[in-house]
Amino acid sequence: MPHTLDPELRRALAERVRYCHEMGIYDFYRRESATLHEIPSATQPELREKMSPKKIAVAPAIAGNNLAAIAPYPEQGVADTASALKLIREDLGDCTRCKLHQQGRKQIVFGVGNPRAELMFVGEGPGADEDAQGEPFVGRAGQLLNNMIKAMGLRREDVYIANIVKCRPPGNRQPERDECETCSPFLMRQIAAIKPKAMVALGATAAKNLLAINAPMTELRGRWYDFKPAASDPSWPGSRLAVTYHPAFLLRDPRQKGEAWKDLQMVMKYLGIEPPKKAAE
Repeated sequence: MPHTLDPELRRALAERVRYCHEMGIYDFYRRESATLHEIPSATQPELREKMSPKKIAVAPAIAGNNLAAIAPYPEQGVADTASALKLIREDLGDCTRCKLHQQGRKQIVFGVGNPRAELMFVGEGPGADEDAQGEPFVGRAGQLLNNMIKAMGLRREDVYIANIVKCRPPGNRQPERDECETCSPFLMRQIAAIKPKAMVALGATAAKNLLAINAPMTELRGRWYDFKPAASDPSWPGSRLAVTYHPAFLLRDPRQKGEAWKDLQMVMKYLGIEPPKKAAE
């Protein structure tokens, strides 16, 4: 005999699903029970690179058919990537999901670049220039990023650039955990739509939020990570993710530019990019 869900619990679950949809979360998974010894330790080196970068929303199984089926992302099934990104931007709307919208942001900074890019850069969050212009990496750090991209033999128009959070934190402070987690579903959907072959996390904040690994830059750099958002096309094998220094950090400590170039050379080798002669010399 099927289990009948209490009407109050059913109503509460419906409200929770509706709330998650408003937050941009559409995928739900049932968490199977597991004993402690069945859960692998995330501290094992071979598992750290395979940790899921997305925090999954978990909902209990819902009995009966009284609740509407959970809707997929609106962009899923759209073949044109530019159109898919437009749908994600429309779903984001004039976002008020976290407190950043009340702390002086002028506009949302969604992302910019080639919607079919093989290479995607992800930074921390918009600064004052980005907040004013509505485009990521347009200030001094953006000029340095442009030079880094040019040194790779690419143009800014060839890649896609986004940030962990899409609104400027006041005073350019580091985005807080709840702000990152609120914005994360939209970034994951951008990545899933673009399907980049390689990604570069710019700085510790971007790396730690994408990889869910709390480690210093010295440990995060110099290796590849397999990366694939949970709600992705099953036929897409996912992206390879590398970590390097944020351009703003390189402006403060130019001595690390050589180390950042090593990281970019690793990316170029994977993508089969030959650097311009001037950059190679």
